[in-house]
Amino acid sequence: MSEIPETTQVAVVGGGPGGYAAAFRAADLGLDVALIELEKNPGGTCLYRGCIPSKALLHVAKVLTEAREALNWGITFGEPAIDIEKMRARTYDVVEKLTSGLGQLCKARKIKYVRGRGALVDANTLKITADDGSDGQMHFEYAILAPGSRPSLLQNFLIDSPRIMTSTTALMIREIPESLLVIGGGYIGLELGSVYAALGTRVTVVEMGGVLLPTADPDLAKILAGRMDHVMHEILLNTKVVGMEEVEQGVRIALDGPDVEQKERVFEKVLISIGRKPNSSGIGLKTSKVEVDGHGFIQVDGQRRTADPSIFAIGDVTGQPMLAHKATHEGHVAAEVIAGQHAVFEPRAIPAVVFTDPEVAWCGLTEVDAQREGRAIKVARFPWGASGRASTLGRPEGVTKIIADPETDVILGVGIAGTNAGELISEGALAIEMGALASDIELTIHPHPTLGETIMESAEIIFGPSTHVYRPKKEDA
Repeated sequence: MSEIPETTQVAVVGGGPGGYAAAFRAADLGLDVALIELEKNPGGTCLYRGCIPSKALLHVAKVLTEAREALNWGITFGEPAIDIEKMRARTYDVVEKLTSGLGQLCKARKIKYVRGRGALVDANTLKITADDGSDGQMHFEYAILAPGSRPSLLQNFLIDSPRIMTSTTALMIREIPESLLVIGGGYIGLELGSVYAALGTRVTVVEMGGVLLPTADPDLAKILAGRMDHVMHEILLNTKVVGMEEVEQGVRIALDGPDVEQKERVFEKVLISIGRKPNSSGIGLKTSKVEVDGHGFIQVDGQRRTADPSIFAIGDVTGQPMLAHKATHEGHVAAEVIAGQHAVFEPRAIPAVVFTDPEVAWCGLTEVDAQREGRAIKVARFPWGASGRASTLGRPEGVTKIIADPETDVILGVGIAGTNAGELISEGALAIEMGALASDIELTIHPHPTLGETIMESAEIIFGPSTHVYRPKKEDA
């Protein structure tokens, strides 16, 4: 284990996108900082076992899909030969390059990087333990807890088997199974299920609820669901896993659902993707005044300060949405508050992106939110079938949606389902943060032909027909 400094102004526990961002910002503001992380370099789950490796594999899936769909344009490729070892090595190369870069940034900022696990001893002391069992203590003025989260597992079911995968182990892709059951129709299950389907696996998705991607706007989710019907071997909604047993051929699964004809079936592999849990246990919270809710989330105020004045918390451990970019901004706020600046975490919109094909992205108020709150809204939907750029890509199934205040036309929410939706949603987040009107986007000239035009034309629809979508006005009664 690296040398443990006796004291530091700011001790950051966890080196993910929230932790290293907090450490970097604190150091940039002139504070003495120690960053405690078990990995060789910063990065956390996102870089090592989450966002980055999954997106690298999703790129592989996209290449395979586009090669097959090129037939529609009169281009025929031979059947792809997949080199799993090279594919995995390339993914690890990307991870190594990014995490090594973060390590260099730590050194450049003179941050004391300590490899180990940190746990509170009291409100101003950390115990740091290395994998070899050695330990030491560090005194701090302030601590920022950023321990992240871990995959949730099914209770009372088989889990200690190489045939059972979580989002972490699924990214390793040791082999391409003939069949895979994905338990959970949320974004993690659909992203990873899409990767395996593109590689040639027969993928079955089981979802307890009545729709895929239940947390997303239904208008957006149904676009993705239509595509998944063709990508996945089978999708079973309103279905539960009621039994799981390892057998010679794989894992025998017992299913219960209204549309399940074959109640028992065997899959070579099973991926459990039913969400994530905060890593709030094992970090010594009971030795402090830090408060935790019934789900294990640390309670914080707008400055990310816990009930213990010297301890802050950021990222997944503080609650939904459990997103890397949310953690990064929380880390900046916590560091700035510690440095004596006036800072509060109060975003109007935190964009969320599902990196499936097509992508789904949204920010701000959704139509479902408005209905739940009984709030009056104005909704505009622009179908991508009317987009020239979407047609040239052969992907006209998307939709862009804007939600605005009916009195002021202030933009309250934006949702996009379609290729590259994740790259497009930032315009919507910026519009919401700036309190922009629909007319501000309508009057902003967007380049043609681009997918970004769909945002402009959605804004036009707020006021009536758009250039490429005509809907006659309703006659007054």
